[in-house]
Amino acid sequence: MDKTKKWSYLLTFILVTILFFVLTGLINARIISRYQSSIMILICINIILAVSLNITVGCLGQITIGHAGFMSVGAYAAALFSKAGFVDGLPGYILALIIGGIIAGIIGIIIGIPALRLNGDYLAIITLAFGEIIRVLIEYFDFTGGAQGLRGIPRFNNFSIIYIIMIACVMMMYSLMTSRHGRAILSIRDDEIASGASGVNTTYYKTFAFTVSAVFAGIAGGIYGHNLGILGARQFDFNYSINILVMVVLGGMGSFTGSILSAIVLTILPEVLREFSDYRMIVYSLLLILTMIFRPTGLLGRKEFQISKLVNKFILKKKEGTNE
Repeated sequence: MDKTKKWSYLLTFILVTILFFVLTGLINARIISRYQSSIMILICINIILAVSLNITVGCLGQITIGHAGFMSVGAYAAALFSKAGFVDGLPGYILALIIGGIIAGIIGIIIGIPALRLNGDYLAIITLAFGEIIRVLIEYFDFTGGAQGLRGIPRFNNFSIIYIIMIACVMMMYSLMTSRHGRAILSIRDDEIASGASGVNTTYYKTFAFTVSAVFAGIAGGIYGHNLGILGARQFDFNYSINILVMVVLGGMGSFTGSILSAIVLTILPEVLREFSDYRMIVYSLLLILTMIFRPTGLLGRKEFQISKLVNKFILKKKEGTNE
């Protein structure tokens, strides 16, 4: 590992840790209210959702609009496990999230193998239909609470733990997409035929990206269900999938830092505009339209905010200058 990467990882770790202690300190001192804390938890959930959808939409280049369906599968799987009471406390919560992610991933494989033979509008329609089928099935079965919803889920809304889980999820997804598997997925986005001719197993990597995206959507769903303590199938409708897609498009398809930035902005913006009452959604829509007119590729396009540039500019150059 070269010096730039070492310094970049160290600096990123320090900044993330400082942010963690600042936010938890403000919460403990009650400077951040419970309402604001709940918004911060929602931001963490939306960051996982936006980054995970970016793997399929931005990195693989396939439009899917059924991401809320995977989220609902993970939410219900995690909630049912917690309600069964096999393992209590934090270990039970972590185990429930893992189970939610695995079940959503299995559904992702089942849906992905036939669906990813299609591209563009056809794939978008299939994933939309999948999301609606999941919603109807959840309302049909009794063990999911039916149309009345699933109640009595053990609540877990500890911001510190959720923040750490969010950081771990983003790190895993980023590491995956910068590995050789990630480069294979990016090559399919750029030119699927050339990628296949070069020896990349396109079917495998398309299904792989779709499954990874579903796994982390399931984990986000598990956090969401335990945060609210109650789940209803209508919470994961078509509009929710579109909201997640808007976060990816606004941030820039293919940019992880763009997805994180847009997830933060689009979670806070509706809350800031609440004072406008009925007009807030109009203002919200106008802001989105103006952003897409002046930044059609999204806030960051395909670029990533790279701390390595700062390291090269301010730390390594300074050290070289001192050595000279």
